[in-house]
Amino acid sequence: MITISTHVLDTSIGQPAAYIQVHLFSGDRKIASGVTNADGRCPSLVPSGVSLTPGVYRIVFDTGERFPNGFYPEVNITFTVRDLSAHYHVPLLISPFGFTTYRGS
Repeated sequence: MITISTHVLDTSIGQPAAYIQVHLFSGDRKIASGVTNADGRCPSLVPSGVSLTPGVYRIVFDTGERFPNGFYPEVNITFTVRDLSAHYHVPLLISPFGFTTYRGS
């Protein structure tokens, strides 16, 4: 069963980015929404009882509230799910004027 999680870190202050709205999409269809916890984590973006299939997915992070004077009001990360038994962890490192991501473990 595919699981998807994320962890958001604010590199401008060196701390977790708590309370960021996060949305998971498959195409234009929203599958789930969540909010990062006090540790900046959203441990499960796949709702209970929902089975994902291989394909292209997108996580949208609403970063505008955290950085109202920043450059990116939201960050979209698009990725491909291939392995039905894998866990997909998609970390996001953000600051008001930049971001980076990678395939986590």
